[in-house]
Amino acid sequence: MSIRQQRVEGRIRVILGELLLREVRDPRLQNVTVTDVTLDPELLYADVYVNALGEEERAPEVLAGLARANGFLRRQVGRRLRLRATPELHFHWDVLPEEGARMDDLISSLDIPPEVPDVEDGTHD
Repeated sequence: MSIRQQRVEGRIRVILGELLLREVRDPRLQNVTVTDVTLDPELLYADVYVNALGEEERAPEVLAGLARANGFLRRQVGRRLRLRATPELHFHWDVLPEEGARMDDLISSLDIPPEVPDVEDGTHD
């Protein structure tokens, strides 16, 4: 992945986050966070990963709201990035935060005894 590609991904993530926070009025998109953006090498297609922490049951309505706002969001990204071509935005629900929380809960629930240091028996090999 090129440095330019990484820089553009980061800018798109910030721009979309600001737009969702300040300019998009759709109630379905409240408390939505852009967790990651990945671009293809030609910078024509962007996979945008979103999440609303603790509200995974809202995924279908959030994705529907993003589909409805896609044109507006893409236009705004294009105006702020000033690339030759504005990438197509493809929104996906990011399950990693929920999976991470679930793994933390699983690890916390394990009954792991504390480590006991090896006791030397006094013999040497």
